[in-house]
Amino acid sequence: MSAGTLRSVIKGTGSSLPRTRVSNAELSKKVDTTDDWIVERTGIRFRHIAEDDETTSSLATEAAQKALSVAGIDASE
Repeated sequence: MSAGTLRSVIKGTGSSLPRTRVSNAELSKKVDTTDDWIVERTGIRFRHIAEDDETTSSLATEAAQKALSVAGIDASE
């Protein structure tokens, strides 16, 4: 392969997160911690929790569909 040969390109990207978002404040009601403690140590303010109907494959499928849409490519191609 020569230095100038283009073999592939990224035409679109997509992402997907579980629908349920839990804040540190909500979490601190269930466990012995605080928002400040979590943020200081991890930088995390929210986390997404998958529901029973959300799987890694369903999230990956949604992300792939978004990437194809951004790229202007039909899934059948």
